[in-house]
Parts: sequence; C-alpha cells; structure tokens
Amino acid sequence: MLDPDPPFRPVRRRDGYLPLEDLGLIGDGATAALVGLDGSIPWLCLPRFDDDPLLCGLLDHEHGGHFTLTVEDLREARQYYEPDTAVLVTEMRGPAGLVKVTDALGLRADADLSDDAGASRGELVRSAVVLDGTVRLRAELRPRGGARARNLASGLEVRASRRPDLRLHLRSDRPLTGLDTVHELRHGDRLDLTLSWGRVHRHHRFEPGAVLRDTAEAWRRWMRTFGYRGPQEPLVRRAAITLKLCDDWINGSLVAAPTSSLPAPVGGVRNWDYRYAWIRDAAFTVFALRRVGFASEADAFLGWVLDAFENSPQPRIMYTLGGDPVPEEAEDGALEGYRRSAPVRWGNGAADQLQHDIYGEVLDCADQWLLSGGDLQPALWSGLAELADTAATAWREPDQGIWEVRCAGRVFTYSTAMCQVALDRAAGIGERLGLPGPVGTWRAKAEELRRLILERSWDEDAQCLSEHLDGGGGLDASLLALPLRKVVPADHPRMAATTAAVAERLSAGDGLLYRYLHDRSPDGLPGDEGAFLLCSFWLVDNLALQGRVAEAEDLYDSLCARASPLGLLPEQIDPSTGTFMGNFPQAFSHIGVIAAGVTLARARERGTP
Repeated sequence: MLDPDPPFRPVRRRDGYLPLEDLGLIGDGATAALVGLDGSIPWLCLPRFDDDPLLCGLLDHEHGGHFTLTVEDLREARQYYEPDTAVLVTEMRGPAGLVKVTDALGLRADADLSDDAGASRGELVRSAVVLDGTVRLRAELRPRGGARARNLASGLEVRASRRPDLRLHLRSDRPLTGLDTVHELRHGDRLDLTLSWGRVHRHHRFEPGAVLRDTAEAWRRWMRTFGYRGPQEPLVRRAAITLKLCDDWINGSLVAAPTSSLPAPVGGVRNWDYRYAWIRDAAFTVFALRRVGFASEADAFLGWVLDAFENSPQPRIMYTLGGDPVPEEAEDGALEGYRRSAPVRWGNGAADQLQHDIYGEVLDCADQWLLSGGDLQPALWSGLAELADTAATAWREPDQGIWEVRCAGRVFTYSTAMCQVALDRAAGIGERLGLPGPVGTWRAKAEELRRLILERSWDEDAQCLSEHLDGGGGLDASLLALPLRKVVPADHPRMAATTAAVAERLSAGDGLLYRYLHDRSPDGLPGDEGAFLLCSFWLVDNLALQGRVAEAEDLYDSLCARASPLGLLPEQIDPSTGTFMGNFPQAFSHIGVIAAGVTLARARERGTP
C-alpha cells in the first residue's frame, strides 16, 4: 500500500534478488532506472529505454551489473518519493548510523514536461547525507561485463566493456580510488555522486544538489495541471507520474514497461521484453492521462503513431521508441534471469502479429483529443480515415488478439469490438467536423458490428459473451472493456451476464482475475500465469457503470491496497502469496488505477447508490 512515511523494514532477498515490491522507479523521459531498498540500482538502459542495459543485475545478480550506494552491514531501510516528483529517497540504517540517499535521473532546470521535447541531462544523481551516528558507505559501479576506470581531474572516466559506445563519467565530492570505494562518514557528512553519459559533464560545475532541486521542481510544475478529485487520490497522483516515467518525451511514444524478461510466474517461460511502444498500451496511457488533466501527451502520441504507420508497409502493433521495427526476439543465455527464471529475452516476437484492435485504439484517442479542442490537419484526417477503412474488413481475419497468443489466430470478440470503435469514432469525427469520407458507410458498419458482437459471440450454454465470434471457446476478461469503449452498454443484459461470469469463473480470489483459463483458451505457451491486475480494474468500471458503486469502491480499494509502499504496481499478482509478477512497473496497471478512479468519481457525482 502507498505510504508517504513508511516504517523501516528489513531488506529481503529471494534467491539472491530483491522482491519487485522493494524497487523504486526513476526516469528522465529518455530512460529509467530501478532503485532497490538496499541502495542498489540493478537496472539501467542507456541512453534510451530500449537500448542494451548498462546495469541488469535485475536479471542476474552476480553477472548483470549494478550501481550500489549502501551502508555496510545494512540492518533495515525504507523508501519514499519526494511529493509529486520522481525523486526517490532511500533511508538505510546500519549498526551505528542512519543515511539518506536521494536518487534522480536529472532534468534540465527549465524543463517543461508538457512539451514534446527532451528534458534529460543524461545524468544520474546519487546524493547521500548521514542523518545520525556514523556509517561506512560503499559506492560500487559495476557495469555488465566489467569496466575500466581512468582518473581525471574531475573524477573517473569509465569504459564499460560491453558498451564501448558510451562515454561514462563518474564524479564525486570525495576522492574515488576506483569503481569500488568505502567512505567513513559521520553525522552531517555528505557523499554526492553523478554518473553522466552522452554529452560530457565533467567540465561543468559539480552541483548535484541543484540538479535534484531543479528536477523536483520540473516534476511539480507538470503536476500542477493534475485535475483529479476522487477515491485514492494519492495513488492516482503517483500513477500519473509513473505513466509519465514510461513516456518517451522526445518522440511521443511510450513503453509498456521499462523492463524486460521479468517472469510471470517465477520459473516459467513467459518472460518478454516490454521496452517498446505498443499502440494499444500507449493509447490507453494517453487516454488515462487526459482524464486527469494531461492533454499534451495525446497530441504527441497521435503524431508519433501516424508517422510510424506512414513509414511502415503495413501498421504494426508495436514499434521502437523511434518508430522503427522492433528487433527480432533473441534469448540471452549469459544471464540466469530474475530468480533464475530463464530465458532472458531482448526484442519481441509478437511484433509481427496481427492485432486488429490497433485501429480502434488510435481513432478513439484521436476522437478524445478532438473533443477537447485538438486541431485536425488534412494529412492527419487522411491517415485516420484510412485506418477506419481498413477496420471495416480487417475484423473478419483471425488475429492474435489483445493477449498476443502464440498460436493460430482466431476472430476475437475484443478485436472485432475495437474495429467497431474505429468505425464509430471515424463516423463521429466526420459528422461533427463535416469532413470528406464515407461517413454514412462507417456509421452503418459500426452498428452492424455492434449487433454482430451481441449475437454471434453470445454463448447460450455459458450464458455470456465468448472470447471469439463463433460463440464457443473460453471466457475472456478483455470483454470487460467493451462498455468502456462504448461498444456495448454495461447494463445491457448480455453484458451484465458476462460481467458476472467473468467475476465468478475467472476469479483468482480476493478480487483478482485471470485473463482467461489456459485449458479453455490455449495460447500456445506452457504453464499458467498470475492474476492480471488491469482486468480487475475493468471489473471496477463495470460494477460502477451498472450502479453497483459500493461494490466497485470496495474492490477498487482492495486493488489499490496491493500497491507497493511507493505506489507502484506490476503486471500480475501471484494469487497465492500476493507477490508481484511480470514486468514492473507495468503501465497497464497504473492506467487501471486512474481510469477506474475517474469512473468512481463520476459515479459519486451522479449520486449513484
């Protein structure tokens, strides 16, 4: 549970690894790092989210690399964010003293996070101060594959063996004898470290305190437009910042998660690289951010996705952050994987899949943008109209669906529904703005698909909608998204029956839901998985829209209570233990926090019982 003033607790490890719950996220709109409760940084890709990691001890604690600043003989620790920022504080207690370490990926002093421009300084700041007693503070930088250090007047030049392309510079306000140094500090003493890359900072003033202040203020300026008043407001605020940390501020794209290959479950093979821009995930993200006051991200995303589509022979479901094809999936046999869960994968084999929901995601995002006053250029409308035309026929072709099954495709109900969304939104935009195009045809086709979904996907024996259009197959929690995209009203008898069926038959206990049951809905992969958090947030939405607001609020509160003390959530939860699973932090889950919160806030305003 999010706790702005958490208690100290012992540092835990499982199989040599920190639990995901004990990791915090920092970022600068170009990349992100994970900071452990023990003062380690076991994850950092440079210079971009989807580049090779400099530090990946998260995936092999012996050989992956880390940048650690910690108290020797660490007894207990706690972490919290400076309010409304991505500046992270870790307090660590040793046998004779207490130290506070403040971490941030630095932002320019004048950074405007609402502008689609780079704000990164290309610099990691780690600032320690002893709050009580005396400590022995160890500073160790160990890139994956090792590194050589050369003394310069301003610090150390670091050459990482696996990343000769990076110009790394480590500076400190205390002497560094190498990449592993121990400092004896007493009450009031400081140790400041900066690791920089790209543009060389070694000839600039060494002012880590000023960088931390400027970075915190940039985040607070961005948060001044936050416009949510509803349940769990502190967690919703933190979710907005977490989504912004997944945003590529230069290009307008967003990563599904800043990590790769975190298993779901531990010991399984469902380990994927999420450091790319999925059209679906990015559209969900900008939609959520818009609902709490952040509109500029939608503008940047629309421009990015249409450019990416224009540069592709055919629309893809995901791209690199720059809009290029995602690298082919490859296994890294040199890393043992988080908690020994091999394989570690780079690239993503789902990149070439068919997923027809992308047409609806983009057009729904465009519609929301235009309804809030966005400007529509002729070239933009041409691209959107082409997507609608494609959606009018694409739904008939089997695809891999929202869950990216790695087996033969099917005509998924969710994919068909999102094609309906594409047609409905294109018709709405054309009608409102008097734009050229077959608006009447789009409208008629959208209504035809709505009827088709209710009729053909209905399973009379199961008394619910099916995962695909032949009325057979299993039950799929993605059906809960249909009312949220205005395909079927939440209180339609068949949708209400489906909601009840999902809540009962896909239950993992205590409000958690599985996406589907693998014995009824094979996905081409061995083993099971955990409960998928976003699906439970969708259930909150459906309950609220059906007027069952008290039930929805209880479920929402229970889900929010599963967040880490820093307010972060994973992709999945292990139902038997409550531990985090899958890539972390996961944008989808934080989208759920925001979207369901907004739905409940609006239900409260209506006075729904």
